[in-house]
Amino acid sequence: MRYTLIIPCYNEAEGIPHLREALQPVIDRLMAEGGVEVIFVDDGSTDGTGDLLRTAFADAPFVRILTHPRNRGLGAALRTGFQAARGEIVITTDSDGTYPFEEILRLLRYMGEDVDLVTASPYHPGGGIEGVPPWRQLFSFGASFLYRLILRSPVRTYTALFRAYRRRVLEEISIETDGYVAVAEIMAKAIRRGFRVAEYPTVLRVRRFGRSKMRILRTILAHLRWMARLIRPERLSSPVVTRSPSG
Repeated sequence: MRYTLIIPCYNEAEGIPHLREALQPVIDRLMAEGGVEVIFVDDGSTDGTGDLLRTAFADAPFVRILTHPRNRGLGAALRTGFQAARGEIVITTDSDGTYPFEEILRLLRYMGEDVDLVTASPYHPGGGIEGVPPWRQLFSFGASFLYRLILRSPVRTYTALFRAYRRRVLEEISIETDGYVAVAEIMAKAIRRGFRVAEYPTVLRVRRFGRSKMRILRTILAHLRWMARLIRPERLSSPVVTRSPSG
């Protein structure tokens, strides 16, 4: 199988009815390009998200719905999804419309033979932000700026879930954190291990459905703790690819 698409969900009942229609054109394309499976990880939702997913995708054999009995956090949901993934290229994205699903096909154009990981990058000169609350912009940009300084890397965005990985990246990197900081943890470890990163310039938008579950103070403290672990006198190898997409 060529692709695995992992979509973590936590109390996203409001947006689930729209998911099938939005995803299907992308699924059709990926099926034609080598096959795809979709893994939803319901991270202990209490609003019926899991039942709605099972109803929406009842006739979709390419979909698996994995469930945590209680909410464990984004990092834990990613671990569950990665362990179950069978694709050669593993894609992660939000369920809330932050990045439209049709952008998956554009993201994958940056996955050339010389690339191990592609990340959506609103902080790339070609990217941007629309409708996102100022506090979230400040937090996201500030965190990415600090990671860039600590890692001495040209990568501009560290907090975007919307990414594509070659399987070998996920086989080598283990996720230690459970919350939102896991997304930055994966990127930092990939850079430190010398994996080749490409950035897909895109626009970060306000979520279309529901509301954010992020606890901002807890997340800030988690990032600071993780940054403290990264501040070591290690030489960084970070071959970052900056080029036009392939194809």
